[in-house]
Amino acid sequence: MDDSADDDTPMLGMDLPETPAAAVSSGPYRVLARKYRPQTFAELIGQDAMVKTLGNAIARDRLAHAFLMTGVRGVGKTSTARLIAKALNCIGPDGQGGPTIDPCGVCEPCRAITEGRHIDVIEMDAASNTGVDDVREIIEAVRYAAVSARYKIYIIDEVHMLSRNAFNALLKTLEEPPPHVKFLFATTEVNKVPVTVLSRCQRFDLRRITPDMLFAHFSAILQKEGVEAEAPAIWLIAGAAEGSVRDGLSILDQAIAHADLEGGGTISADQVRVMLGLSDRSAIAQLMAAILEGEAGGAIDLARAQYALGIEPVAMVRGLMDLVHAITLAKVSRHDDPALAAADRERIGDWAQKLGFAPLNRLWQLLLKGHDEVLRANNPLEHLEMLLLRVIYAASMPDPGELAKLLESGGLSALPQPLPAPSGGKEDRAEAPAAAEAPTPEAPASALTVAQIHQLLESMGNHRLAGLVYDHLKLIELEPGSLVFAPVPALGDGFARDLGEALLAATGSRWHVRGGEGTARPSLGEIQQAKIADHDARIRELPVVKAALAAFPDATLEPPEDNRHRSNP
Repeated sequence: MDDSADDDTPMLGMDLPETPAAAVSSGPYRVLARKYRPQTFAELIGQDAMVKTLGNAIARDRLAHAFLMTGVRGVGKTSTARLIAKALNCIGPDGQGGPTIDPCGVCEPCRAITEGRHIDVIEMDAASNTGVDDVREIIEAVRYAAVSARYKIYIIDEVHMLSRNAFNALLKTLEEPPPHVKFLFATTEVNKVPVTVLSRCQRFDLRRITPDMLFAHFSAILQKEGVEAEAPAIWLIAGAAEGSVRDGLSILDQAIAHADLEGGGTISADQVRVMLGLSDRSAIAQLMAAILEGEAGGAIDLARAQYALGIEPVAMVRGLMDLVHAITLAKVSRHDDPALAAADRERIGDWAQKLGFAPLNRLWQLLLKGHDEVLRANNPLEHLEMLLLRVIYAASMPDPGELAKLLESGGLSALPQPLPAPSGGKEDRAEAPAAAEAPTPEAPASALTVAQIHQLLESMGNHRLAGLVYDHLKLIELEPGSLVFAPVPALGDGFARDLGEALLAATGSRWHVRGGEGTARPSLGEIQQAKIADHDARIRELPVVKAALAAFPDATLEPPEDNRHRSNP
């Protein structure tokens, strides 16, 4: 055997590239949410009140036998439970320490708990261990002392998923456990935990982490990871996390992988916005401008352009809602979004000065309702376009105060009116209550319509007969000198004779007025009531009126005056 094999010089043809030391020592990749899980209470951000309470309880030896951590996902419930387990079982570097709020992290109990291998710290997922048999195992095991730790600790995650029988089986043990046992519960839905269990636990409500805390936390992690990121990009991630550290770190992990390597691996705000499917701020601002200016076609074109770029319609609605919210807060000097550029701040400030609270609230309500519709729609783009048209239409409508003034002053003509009836022949003219000017008594009979007959009778002072014509005359046929109507009891027996004499006096021509059979058209009064009902229905469909009637259930819509027997009905 050649001794050259023991030589440090590499063999010819076997030269391999030098492996970086970092790659050898790094091991398998761990996601940021696991890599930066807090190992001490000092690293647990945003929960100062809970840490202070626990520290005082440990210092005064007033430890509860059961703790319940509740809060939204990713705020540190399970991490807190593990930290409490380490704090209670830490023995210090010299092996002589006692319970402490600052576990050393180097003693065997601390390291074993961190690595999840401590025999006396039992973690159980209630989602997969929901029954009485699972709880019975705990009840049997608590009778025995801890093997190597100071306390035997049971950590039950998502405890609300235990069955009712399992909770009942646990109650007695939970109320009077052996002194060497501690229970640590974690849940996101504390309302599902029985009150009998809650009353036996010391409860800690973990707070959502504020965006500024998340920004500082993520910035520190990026620095440790050696990754550059724009400040607006970090703010976007902090906002998308919605108070959850774990969610934010997952997004940050994705952003690092998404970063453009050709650009040096720097995380940009535009890349984060694309990654999260957020609408471009400038595009949303242009869409808002089109809405406020009433440019329906322009708004639809902008929405379609964003949709073609891959932006979901519901994301555009959320963007509009965020912008309305920002404008409203700017009106009360409470808007402070560090992720905004200077131009965006200036634009929001201008809108805040020009728009009042009433139109902003109306926009918010319309978008809020439309958000759910677009979210559930089979064709979201079509629903978005209809929502934009609805918002543009309602943007110019009066608020409840202005509407009340319009109703009081009779200014309803400023509101949307019913569509006009289609023009037609003599039959259409005969039943139209709003006809041309009333003819003079000398007018020929061929020029008369039912509305003009009513006006003639009013001008002659024959109000009784004019009222009968307006309310009850249902026309079947109207020809020059001839009028056929549907007999109704309300007209009386002498109606045909009285109307014929009145028309003779008014026109100088003899009229043949009689009751007959056939299809009759509605009376002038019925037509007017139908128009009023239609107009009333249209008014009630307006968002501002719906809001007013919802706020004042006993309120009614009343016309400015009674139009029943006006000369021009």
